[in-house]
Amino acid sequence: MSALLRRTGALSLLLLFSACAALQPAAEPASPIVFVHGNGDTAALWHTTEWRFESNGYDRKLLHAVDLPYPLARSVDARPQPLRSSTADQMAALAREVAEVRKRTGHDKVVLIGNSRGGYAIRNYLKNGGGAAYVSKAILCGTPNHGVFDWEETRGSEFNGKGAFLTQLNSGADEVVAGVRIMTIRSDSNDKYAQPDGAFVGKPGRPTGVGYDGPALKGAENVVIPKIDHRETAFGPLAFREMYRFVTGHPPARTDIAPETEVVLNGKVDGVSAGVPTNIAVAGAEVEIYEVSGTTGARAGGAVHAKTTGSDGLWGPFRAKQGAYYEFVITASGHAITHIYRSPFPRSSDIVHLRPADFAKGEAGAGSVVVMTRPRGYFGHGRDTFLLDGKVPAGINKGVPGTSTGKLLLPEGPMQAVSARFNEETITVQSWPAKDRHIAIAEFHY
Repeated sequence: MSALLRRTGALSLLLLFSACAALQPAAEPASPIVFVHGNGDTAALWHTTEWRFESNGYDRKLLHAVDLPYPLARSVDARPQPLRSSTADQMAALAREVAEVRKRTGHDKVVLIGNSRGGYAIRNYLKNGGGAAYVSKAILCGTPNHGVFDWEETRGSEFNGKGAFLTQLNSGADEVVAGVRIMTIRSDSNDKYAQPDGAFVGKPGRPTGVGYDGPALKGAENVVIPKIDHRETAFGPLAFREMYRFVTGHPPARTDIAPETEVVLNGKVDGVSAGVPTNIAVAGAEVEIYEVSGTTGARAGGAVHAKTTGSDGLWGPFRAKQGAYYEFVITASGHAITHIYRSPFPRSSDIVHLRPADFAKGEAGAGSVVVMTRPRGYFGHGRDTFLLDGKVPAGINKGVPGTSTGKLLLPEGPMQAVSARFNEETITVQSWPAKDRHIAIAEFHY
């Protein structure tokens, strides 16, 4: 074969490959994701999940966590109850958020990811609120899709599998809405709201009528992850792996969090009224931030940030140091002065929401009240290491993990360093005096 023919053949082959490549469908562009929190929770629980998406190249501008104004469910869905929301309220709030995200991003459709009760708002919106036209995929994480129980005497509760709300959502040959791809993520048997025994709803020994597979849906892709707890179905790294795969079509390159050089934090101060948490912004709250020692919790100097919140409740922005430990102090009328100690922030977030704490009955008489909390999961005996001042805190149940906080009441005395440990991470706080209305909290990211 002549050189000319060889070159001509090679050119033809190259043109053929180019034509084939041109005929390949373009990669599907990333969709906006709207994260929906659960009962009594806030958008702040999603910041580590957002970090994991970002660490795999997902555009931060496409990640949106909704703050549902009144996150606690009514005792009876159809009966108004102060500071609580109905299923219709939750659906309407989610619909408004989706419309805003579509407008802001210019995308026709979004992906919805919800934890626990947040999955109810998603399903209700898809089936009864016209949401199927605007949603391509939905992920329901630990959502009790067949109820937490199915008892005759509580049919008015949205969590009753025999109640009107879940009965209509689950009606039909399939339990999903046509045109929207659905995935559920559940634990094998470690989710406190998918248990055959009623211990976690105040009725130990009574059958709930619901099994471990209660979150699964006919017509959905149902994923089971062994040993994870109720909140880890949404906020843990194993759940993230599954949701990222479902959203993008391929597994993530990493489930850890890649640090950023520049870390900018913001969020709002959320309210508590008559002991009921809300996601309504608090105006007039004073927020101070101090850099502290990671080993003693002692302040390294004066406040590195201070702001009194306006009507939007925002306490930032605050430019944080990579690797630094911080103490957030919230002073809000009618509440204890709350000192929240946080481990270093590896990435930026605008949903670092803060909520002032209150003393439980009898705690104000203690010398100091120290709390360790893990908002994105529970403490599991035999599964996790969790120590407060070197000891396992009292009141954390054994068996299925069901508690996310541990407390230590100290006698009156000089302030001291108190360490809180969760698995491989330690946060050290100072024991502020309860008589002056101070509470210290060690809050873990993971």
